[in-house]
Amino acid sequence: MLHLFSQHTFTAFKIKFAAVFFVTDRPKLAENYTEDTWLKLRDAVGAIQNSTSIKYNLEELYQAVENLCSYKVSPTLYKQLRQVCEDHVQAQIHQFREYPLCSLDNLSFLKRMNRCWQDHCRQTIMIRSIFLFLDRTYVLQNSLLPSIWDTGLELFRSHIVSDSAVQKRTVDGILEQIELERNGETVDRSLLRSLLGMLSDLQVYKDSFEERFLIETNRLYAAEGQRLMQERDVPEYLHHVARRLDEENDRIVSYLDQSTQKPLISCVEKQLLGEHMTAILQKGLSTLLDENRVTELAVLYQLFSKVKGGLSTLLQFWRDYIKSFGGEIVCTPEKDKDMVQELLDFKDKMDNVAQSCFARNEGFINAMKEAFEAFINKRPNKPAEFIAKYVDSKLRAGNKEATEEELERILDKIMIIFRFIHGKDVFEAFYKKDLAKRLLVGKSASVDAEKSMLSKLKHECGAAFTSKHHDPIQTGTFNILTMGYWPSYTPMEVHLPPEMVKLQEVFKLFYLGKHSGRKLQWQPTLGHAVLKAEFKEGKKELQVSLFQTLVLLMFNEGEEFSIEEIRTATGIEEGELRRTLQSLACGKARVLNKNPRGKDVEDGDRFNFNNDFKHKLFRIKINQIQMKETVEEQVSTTERVFQDRQYQIDAAVVRIMKMRKTLSHNLLVSELYNQLKFPVKPGDLKKRIESLIDRDYMERDKETPNQYHYVA
Repeated sequence: MLHLFSQHTFTAFKIKFAAVFFVTDRPKLAENYTEDTWLKLRDAVGAIQNSTSIKYNLEELYQAVENLCSYKVSPTLYKQLRQVCEDHVQAQIHQFREYPLCSLDNLSFLKRMNRCWQDHCRQTIMIRSIFLFLDRTYVLQNSLLPSIWDTGLELFRSHIVSDSAVQKRTVDGILEQIELERNGETVDRSLLRSLLGMLSDLQVYKDSFEERFLIETNRLYAAEGQRLMQERDVPEYLHHVARRLDEENDRIVSYLDQSTQKPLISCVEKQLLGEHMTAILQKGLSTLLDENRVTELAVLYQLFSKVKGGLSTLLQFWRDYIKSFGGEIVCTPEKDKDMVQELLDFKDKMDNVAQSCFARNEGFINAMKEAFEAFINKRPNKPAEFIAKYVDSKLRAGNKEATEEELERILDKIMIIFRFIHGKDVFEAFYKKDLAKRLLVGKSASVDAEKSMLSKLKHECGAAFTSKHHDPIQTGTFNILTMGYWPSYTPMEVHLPPEMVKLQEVFKLFYLGKHSGRKLQWQPTLGHAVLKAEFKEGKKELQVSLFQTLVLLMFNEGEEFSIEEIRTATGIEEGELRRTLQSLACGKARVLNKNPRGKDVEDGDRFNFNNDFKHKLFRIKINQIQMKETVEEQVSTTERVFQDRQYQIDAAVVRIMKMRKTLSHNLLVSELYNQLKFPVKPGDLKKRIESLIDRDYMERDKETPNQYHYVA
């Protein structure tokens, strides 16, 4: 097997010969020396071309060339050498023109072409080494003359490769081998590398091969893309595309010219991805995200990042998916119970996709935030309400699901969801009400957690948001709540025992003596106490609410009471009383017996003290049965928010008009949208403006009804 010598190899070779031959002495030329010397050189060239042994040593031949050049016959020598080489190359074309046209012989045709090319390169290198002195003197001094090496390339190109039939069959054979490899068959890559290197060296690679190669590639992958999009699911298709791109990059490294890389890869990406971007995303993105297929999502992102417009298209579908999926969570009443947890889980999932699969792309992260803000506000007020209730469930003492560190992480995640809400005043109203219950009834899981949450709200919304949230003032066993800073509670009169009435009077005298102009209103629903009780097992301490206290104290005066007798004696409202008796007689810590037995308290039930009560703890907390928040309470809280918003709108209108004096309706509305921190409809703004006009805070322009003037 003959080996192809590169230009680099040849350069090293010629330097070696120069080092050997330039040190020899030149003999004086005789008159008949020129013709004899040329014949000797021609015989040597012929021996090289015919792969036979040379009769003369190379040093002698090199010296002969140097002598001829010194005798000033270089032009003739150059022409004669070129003619000998051209005659030889011309004779080679016949073996290719006469080659059988059967397609089965294409591979042997390529092998013959490669052998011819490698022989030609080897021969040209040998010939140039002999004629090196000519090449480095006469040829180098004449810029219009090609070097001996370039002459060899020119002759091979013009007499063999430029022949239309030979060139077509060569390129056809190469394309056939590449197609076979693309179909999974093994081909001779070294053969392809040599032949494509030949086309590149002869400077016909682009015109003769690359154009046809890219056309065939385009055709192949266009058909493949159409077929596989129908046959395969999206994950399979994405892995196929990634594999195809790897294969084509491997071909570039193995035998294609580097100049082909960009158009080749662009062609594959266009036909397998660019033409099917929308179809791929419509068919599979939702499934990939639903099933959290992070590997395939990462492949999808990497592939789409290679295609023009790929990432922008993916981003739009990603944003639409989040809006759709999140909107279903928020706008489906059946999901209300688990809304916040589902939102947190969904946010975690999308965060992971953005981080792990989408390379932390800032555009995708911002699109996710926009999408969350869009869908979470499609249903006004409710998400804010449920987020407040979710926080309450996590901060209650009964929450055993998380450690302090885990609770802190949950609160941080809640704040991320909270940022997306427009109606933060709704959250504030419900959060305030629940915070009061936790603090006053001692239900808070952790003072540190409460402070942490308030700190987060202050950081997010400013100091004004949390200025009304303070710990209750402790004075002995009395909590003093400032009206307006705490939720309002329905007044309820109960019959307190004389000892408690006496304590109330003592505290009242103390407090009113210290603060003039104040009025105290007692809230028995928020009271609690610790009772000492004696059972057969021994003494226990019962941590109970005020209502539970009033019921239990009755059994100091008698053995058994009916529900009617207890209601009359305590004055507790019927619903509250039933829940209180249920907690004492039907819960885990049954310090009372109910007759007849049952889970619910009914009319006619009778209760007696359970002297056989046993418990492993000394102090036992008896939980009150919590009344579920009624629709009326929800409506009441929402209504308070609505009223607060009316006042805020009025204040904003007056503030703007006082500063601007005169404004058109559209400019006033625009200013209001910029200042108000909650969503509001144009119709609501118009009503508030009309109300302020009626109350003489502002007036319409007499000639331009849509113009307003501030009334000082």
